[in-house]
Amino acid sequence: MTGRIIGFIIWQAVGLFFVGNGLWCFKAKKPSGFWANARTAPIEDVRAYNKAMGSLWCVYGIVLMILGVPFLLENGLWIMLSCVGVMVETIGVMAVYTLVIEKKYRKK
Repeated sequence: MTGRIIGFIIWQAVGLFFVGNGLWCFKAKKPSGFWANARTAPIEDVRAYNKAMGSLWCVYGIVLMILGVPFLLENGLWIMLSCVGVMVETIGVMAVYTLVIEKKYRKK
């Protein structure tokens, strides 16, 4: 049971990191990047773009923390739900960024 609690705490810490990243995006003056080590595309409305990015990261972090709840349960099959859920959530976040946010705010 101790390992599950430690796993849950680490999972929640990672979720809080993403929520913190989202809050940082709300205050940023420059466009927030999405892809690691890649320049952000030229953005028309930086403030609205950063608000959208902040919302995206906050929602991602909150859903990630909810997906960590199965670590507290005794049945190990529920942990598979967490793993599959994170994969689906991450692919969804990439799709939302690419198809919605970047497309909407990129300079034309």
